[in-house]
Amino acid sequence: MREVLHLQVGQCGNQVGAKFWETISAEHGILPNGHFDEENEMPESLDRIDVYWNEVSGGRYVPRAVVIDLEPGVIDVIKASKYGGAFRPDNFVHGQNGAGNNWATGHYTEGAELADNVMDAVRKEFEACDSPQGFQLCHSLGGGTGSGFGTLLLNRLREEYYDRIIMSFSVYPSPKVSDVVVEPYNALLSMHQLIENTDESFCFDNEALYRICTETLMIKTPNYSDLNGLVCNTMAGITTSLRFPGQLNADLRKLAVNMVPFPRLHFFVSSYAPLLSEANAKFRAHRVQDLISQLFDSKSMMADCNPSFGKYLTVACMLRGKISMREVDKHMADLQTKHSSSFVEWVPSNVKTACCNVPPKGLNVAGTFIGNNTSIHECFGRTLERFSQMFSRRAFTHWYTGEGMDLQEFTEAENNLRDLCTEYLKYQECGSEDGSEDEDEVYEED
Repeated sequence: MREVLHLQVGQCGNQVGAKFWETISAEHGILPNGHFDEENEMPESLDRIDVYWNEVSGGRYVPRAVVIDLEPGVIDVIKASKYGGAFRPDNFVHGQNGAGNNWATGHYTEGAELADNVMDAVRKEFEACDSPQGFQLCHSLGGGTGSGFGTLLLNRLREEYYDRIIMSFSVYPSPKVSDVVVEPYNALLSMHQLIENTDESFCFDNEALYRICTETLMIKTPNYSDLNGLVCNTMAGITTSLRFPGQLNADLRKLAVNMVPFPRLHFFVSSYAPLLSEANAKFRAHRVQDLISQLFDSKSMMADCNPSFGKYLTVACMLRGKISMREVDKHMADLQTKHSSSFVEWVPSNVKTACCNVPPKGLNVAGTFIGNNTSIHECFGRTLERFSQMFSRRAFTHWYTGEGMDLQEFTEAENNLRDLCTEYLKYQECGSEDGSEDEDEVYEED
């Protein structure tokens, strides 16, 4: 089977990851003790169970996951949780001192000491697979462990498993949901690594998640649990085509081939539907047209950028539930015609749709959207702006150089991210008639 190995790093990564496993276990009918729920009425539940679970003696299913942190607190909470007993004990790897919100500590000192232990756990899981397709990493970019240690692990995975697909679910920082002053430094240094060491990166921006909770879901004071719920529902939707049979984009490599036109432009915005407040949910019918409209709505995007200011290079939609494909194709075609200026001209067939008969738990229909849109550079631009304000005074840099880091790394990371923003803008403004003129230049860059 085409197995995926899941890694979750740091406090945010572990909280989102734990919720992700809880969500997909419920979809597949896996009970907290690891056994299959015999009362489950969906025959597709076990068809591709091997993608995310190992079947062990006694008919138990164990998540193929490595749970990582530089301090034991969050991991102890996961162990004591409802699904904590489902994970393999050897795959809990933690340090004692933490990273102290410092990227350099997670990447160079505390993280470097723990990296070999993590890679040993990864190697055991990888070698037990028949035909592994790649890795997925769940982390945040604002703290020290998810950003510093998370990107160190990406580096090690790229070196050791260079021919496998690496996918990241990355939560970007926001001033509205934060108490970490050095977030711009941590996020910029992490982005530098994500550009080089991932094949697909799904961007979740705390700014956008906070806005969806307050404006769409009508939650007055959202907490991390609310934000994590949005992320894990979207993750479950994105991985639907890996977990259930008969899908387009049935593995990580096919998804990458369909979504990434140029190697560096692999950062995706995503959305999920239906998103309704509890008060409104009982008064709305979930029609296909409404789902597709909400998926493409800028207010539903999990990254704080406005797709109408950019252009879609590629798009994928996964719809779940008993839905007519003819109706889906009709509404997708209508939307492309109506908003033709939002799609680049030089990729003729850049919208892919897939349908799965298995809806999420508690819903009849749902949809998940993945878009490679040039407006993602807005998120990167905000990080660059906040970084420049602090770095121009060299504020807080002594905490990083004290861990053995060179200031030159900040400059390299800044230049790399500015180059990425420039590339996105270049392809946004490039028309179909410009292709032949720029062709030689593009090939030289690649």
